[in-house]
Amino acid sequence: MSFLPEAEWLAPKVLETATALPAPFYTDSDAFQVEQQCVFARSWQLAAHVSDLAAKGDHVVTDIAGLPLILVRGEDGQLRAFHNVCRHRAGPLATCNGKGARALRCQYHGWTYTLEGQLRSAPEMAEAQAFETDVIRLPQVRVACWHGLVFVAIGETPSLEELLAGIDARLGKTAIEGYRFDRRVSYAIEANWKTYVDNFLEGYHLPHIHPGLSRLLDYRSYTTEIAAWYSLQSSPMDTAENFYGSGEALYYFIYPNTMLNILPDRLQTNRVVALSANRCRVDFDFYYPETSDKTELQRRQRDLEFSDEIQIEDIQICEAVQKGLASGSYEAGRLNPKRESGVHHFHELLRKAWRERSG
Repeated sequence: MSFLPEAEWLAPKVLETATALPAPFYTDSDAFQVEQQCVFARSWQLAAHVSDLAAKGDHVVTDIAGLPLILVRGEDGQLRAFHNVCRHRAGPLATCNGKGARALRCQYHGWTYTLEGQLRSAPEMAEAQAFETDVIRLPQVRVACWHGLVFVAIGETPSLEELLAGIDARLGKTAIEGYRFDRRVSYAIEANWKTYVDNFLEGYHLPHIHPGLSRLLDYRSYTTEIAAWYSLQSSPMDTAENFYGSGEALYYFIYPNTMLNILPDRLQTNRVVALSANRCRVDFDFYYPETSDKTELQRRQRDLEFSDEIQIEDIQICEAVQKGLASGSYEAGRLNPKRESGVHHFHELLRKAWRERSG
């Protein structure tokens, strides 16, 4: 590996004197590969919504740290997640999401598995000696649900309950599990995945990058709270220009790459998908309470347009920052203790992951 981080780069930092991560963490292709294993393969990843997996045989395909996965609702009604890799010669059991499958059939040679992952049939294998279908199963990974959001973990992690501890108490009566999926909007970004996450984690840039959003939020009351595995940025929404209604804007970041943007009568989930050292994709899923009210539907259209406006602003600055990180000019700068505690928290979790990998 050409990227060998200095010991000082990985040492824990106190917020009041902390610097950001050095540029090579954002630009080096070897660093990107290491993070696939020490970050993404050892964390809970948002993979689907239960509405995608409502009936027997409904399935969703995804990929975590290079491992293809398939989530499926079994004959017994249980939700499971398997390696989407046939035990014969590594063919895919599915290449896209689907509904109501009766079995999982390899697209390559037709080996067929039950919805519970047990090999059921293997065409033309009668002459194979010591070949027993009943001992062949698809490897299974952990799956857990929270308010209708389905997470999977392929490696060693805390439980999802531990990861999200305290969020339900903070949400109170916000019944986001009753919301219905509306649409997905995805953005391709020419920047490292951490560049985008860093940007999400602080309101420091709001007055400079997001004039429209700044008019809706109270920057003076904008706060950041830190938990073990997540952070929360929040602000009152009581300005005259606020079309969302009174309440709070809650911006949750769940390590390492999931965001929950909760506004009155709206949940937006973001999953940051790392593609390479200098490319990522962000999938935005919008959820709302069910309604046919025209005024409310018009407000939702405005929400979608406003969200797109904010994302364009964020993408432009993230891509500019990525160029600065790659320029050779940047040396890790000091963090703002008042406004960038979320960035510091994220960087400390990353440093810990790297230390554990290096140790």
